[in-house]
Amino acid sequence: MSIKSVCSYLLLFLLGAMPRVFAQDSITTFRLLDSVRQLRPDTSTVRVMLDQGRNTARYFDATKTENAFILGAIALSQQLKYPRGLALAYNELGTSKRNKSQYILAEDYHERAVKYAREAKDSLLLCQSLNNAGVDCRRQDKLQKAFDFHYAALQIAEEIKNVKNICVATNSIGNIQLTEKKYDEAIERFQHALKLEEESHNPLGMAINLGNLGYSYQGQGKLDIAIQYYKSSLAINEKLKNVTGMVICYNCLGSAYQEKKEYALAMEYLQKALRANDQVDDKVHIAESYMNIGKLLSVQGKHEEAYHFFQQAIGLSAYWGFKSILMDTYKAMAEDYKSSGDFRKSLEAADKSLLYKDSILDEKSAMALNQMQTIYDVDLKDNQIRNLEHDKIMAQMRTKRNVLLIFSLIAFLVMMAVGGFFYIRHRNLEENKQTLQLELRSLRSQMNPHFIFNSLSSIHRYIWSNNQEEASDYLTKFSKLMRLILDNTQHTFVPLNKELESLQLYLDLESLRCNGIFDYHIVVADDINDDEVLIPPMILQPYVENAIWHGLVHKLAEKGMLEINIRLSGRSLVCTIEDNGIGRKKAMEIKERKGKAHNSVGMKVTQGRIDLIRKINNKDASVEITDLVNAAGEPTGTRVTIVLPAEFIF
Repeated sequence: MSIKSVCSYLLLFLLGAMPRVFAQDSITTFRLLDSVRQLRPDTSTVRVMLDQGRNTARYFDATKTENAFILGAIALSQQLKYPRGLALAYNELGTSKRNKSQYILAEDYHERAVKYAREAKDSLLLCQSLNNAGVDCRRQDKLQKAFDFHYAALQIAEEIKNVKNICVATNSIGNIQLTEKKYDEAIERFQHALKLEEESHNPLGMAINLGNLGYSYQGQGKLDIAIQYYKSSLAINEKLKNVTGMVICYNCLGSAYQEKKEYALAMEYLQKALRANDQVDDKVHIAESYMNIGKLLSVQGKHEEAYHFFQQAIGLSAYWGFKSILMDTYKAMAEDYKSSGDFRKSLEAADKSLLYKDSILDEKSAMALNQMQTIYDVDLKDNQIRNLEHDKIMAQMRTKRNVLLIFSLIAFLVMMAVGGFFYIRHRNLEENKQTLQLELRSLRSQMNPHFIFNSLSSIHRYIWSNNQEEASDYLTKFSKLMRLILDNTQHTFVPLNKELESLQLYLDLESLRCNGIFDYHIVVADDINDDEVLIPPMILQPYVENAIWHGLVHKLAEKGMLEINIRLSGRSLVCTIEDNGIGRKKAMEIKERKGKAHNSVGMKVTQGRIDLIRKINNKDASVEITDLVNAAGEPTGTRVTIVLPAEFIF
């Protein structure tokens, strides 16, 4: 082994042994970073970067900067094509963002970790990544997606017999079922997780599951059983001297006894929670305890005493900026004033609660936009790295090609006279084809601003009507859809499943926008592999949009239905969009009656795209619109049939 290699491995050993105290020192941290960057670029260096990233996490959190060690591990892993390193690094980044309540970013990073863990074929790492992504989704109330992640993690964990991840997945699934008020199923999950934690001798896990069982039984109204579980959890937390767990149990017991109308016991436990909170640095728990005691006193009709505790909660929350506590406290005060008959003060308190609710919603919206921008920037950087690698490979190929050209030059000169005519003819055909492709790309690029304008109009409508929560939900789904569209429209063709994913998300948005006045079904023929069949991006959306806004929104007698069927017919892909709306004739009458002279930009652009696809491929590509009628000749909807050339990846 060379002297340089020996020094590198010695430095690796020393770096791994460095204490965490360096994370607090800026100079030492960046000296350490420079030292790591001097190491040989291999997988061992990736592991060192990850270790030091964990050790210096507090420093980067305190300075509110990205962890340079973790970012370095990602860059080096990409260079080495080391998927396990990428999975570990993105797991670290995702967990860091989740701890800062940046759940959109956390979900994106953990989904990347899932992707690379699969590439690495590391079952344990995949299991951990799936559980992490599930927690992110649960924090965003994406319960079905969270369930899917945790269930996949549970299957893998049971296969590899990893008890820790079995417990995490089981407990998380139980919490999802608890949120959905499926108490019996949640109890079954928590009892199973409790048994595993007992067998593993993990007291903290036992305390958590005992508390969760208490929540479940309290949800069923079985308060005495819930109290027993809370007390069992409290006993373990007291033994572990886990102050946070003790506070949670005290508050749960206070809530249960309040529900039983045993107010003295409820006050005793809430006061214990308040005293225990003095041992916790985070003042938010103290403010929450003041608020809970105020609510208890209010229920008993002790309005003056309740007002005193509410004021303490407000003073502490205003000083530290706990807006959610302020919102809940003012809401509780409004109820208290209302019950005491002081309606003027009740209205003032309710107004203040709404003011803080609006402020929190604005902050969440701004944070969501910032996170989506960060995701976009990360994707852009990844694409740049891939492009650089591609350019490097292309440069090598060009070098080899030049060598071959030298040897082929003599043969080419001999053949040039014979092939001149055919070459010129072929070049002219290629130029015509490129012209058509450029025109097609131009038309395709017009779809993005057209669709974005319509979606932003919907968000504006929600905000204008003061539906902030719906606007926030719509904006989250809209940002996900924008990411899909930005990715899909970079290509002339995309896999069918990608196009259908964006179409389904668009339909969900339109259903929200229209208050669920219609249902939809997307059916793909069994003989179609949607991973391999290709389709032009955004080719179906304008016709779907037209069906909704000119056919279904005016249907009053019954709920609208939109059916999308995709099948193969020979070498053609046939897409059928059928609605049971009012029909084109009535839609036109409504349009004329309202005096609207608007023409659909999306329909015109899409028709132009289909015409160009037919010219470029010299194959069938057409659109046929059929008015549907019943036996009496009355309109029953519209069917749009789009025929495209069938393209395949392979």
